[in-house]
Amino acid sequence: MLRTLVRDIRGIEAGLNTAITILADLQGPKLRVGMFEGDRIHLENGAAFRLDSDETPGDGTRVQLPHPPILHALKAGDRLLLDDGKITLRVTEASDTEADTVVVQGGPLSNRKGVSCPDTLLPMGALTEKDHADLTAALDAGVDWLALSFIQRPEDMAEARKLARGKAGLMAKIEKPQAIDRLDDIIELSDAVMVARGDLGVEMPLDTVPGLQKRITRAARKAGKPVVVATQMLESMIEAPVPTRAEVSDVATAVFEGADAVMLSAESAAGQFPAEAVSTMDQVARTVEQDDHYRSILDAQRYEPEPTGADALSAAASQIGETLNVRAIVCYTAAGSTALRIARERPSADILVLTPNVDIARRLGVTWGINALVVPECVTVDEVIAEAGRVIIDYELGRTGDRILTIGGLPLQTPGVTNFIRLAFARPPEGR
Repeated sequence: MLRTLVRDIRGIEAGLNTAITILADLQGPKLRVGMFEGDRIHLENGAAFRLDSDETPGDGTRVQLPHPPILHALKAGDRLLLDDGKITLRVTEASDTEADTVVVQGGPLSNRKGVSCPDTLLPMGALTEKDHADLTAALDAGVDWLALSFIQRPEDMAEARKLARGKAGLMAKIEKPQAIDRLDDIIELSDAVMVARGDLGVEMPLDTVPGLQKRITRAARKAGKPVVVATQMLESMIEAPVPTRAEVSDVATAVFEGADAVMLSAESAAGQFPAEAVSTMDQVARTVEQDDHYRSILDAQRYEPEPTGADALSAAASQIGETLNVRAIVCYTAAGSTALRIARERPSADILVLTPNVDIARRLGVTWGINALVVPECVTVDEVIAEAGRVIIDYELGRTGDRILTIGGLPLQTPGVTNFIRLAFARPPEGR
């Protein structure tokens, strides 16, 4: 199924003559309670309730928690959130085989509902056996990104990186309090991050999520890593052809904050109006980027460049582009690192990335402002400028004579090297 889906997307990609980014979202650990006699119970506020390792169907006083590592890690005072946070339990006493709790917020509870442990560092990695198998299948199918669920610590990213072997970018989904505690370390070991607001809002107080979204977005931008804002962006469009005004404002806020991408989930995967949801998301983003306040907000969030050649030249390219009103900043790249540094600056000029590597073009699809195109391999800077002129005119991105600023590394095809900037003019290939 996955191979067929990827093949179909690549067929569409060939028809459009543009790189399409494919992200595979790994499930991560799914923690659930066991089964109940009669399939359902009702928990009253203040009642005692036990979670244990007994496989016997549960009742109004107890149920199995078939995850020994959780029972081993729980301690008095820890909260347990059941059924997407609808029910809250607080641990009063715990051992390796059972945990006694008191019901803080009760309600109906049925078989196999999910369990979250916001106060507990779970002694398990983010990748389950199923995730290992899914990761291998996704890499074999040729996806561009892997989104890793329920990351708690940098070691989770390090484990995934060993398995991925550089075949796909790694995107850390920030959805647990423990990830917030070590956010900078996780970002450092990630290729991108996702603000997974749905599960984050279950594990943490809802009123803290907007501030956390800003914190994660700005931390990722400072590190020069793409950041995606996801979950419940246009939730009402699962069943309605138009969003609420609050949802439109929510999407717009993410764009104003400088997120690299905004993502739909159930709206496009299972909703009744997927095309309308995608169109609405696109229109909101385009409108925000044309707003008079958009550029001033981005400029106010600009970070000082790191003391490296790539950062210094990227910052200079952005400033030169603004001063001279260039049509595009053209980056010829073998690995994509220069393109990421330019995007970090959020320049006012278009970013045109030329690469002979289709995998790099696809992977850059989640990064702000980048138009990535696959071109023949270039050997000299003159060849890069000529190719840029051809692309700009053929794709109607500009006109003959428009200023373009080329940035890259010499010798060309050397990953991680950025050492030149050159001002030129867009021209069609000779003989045209």
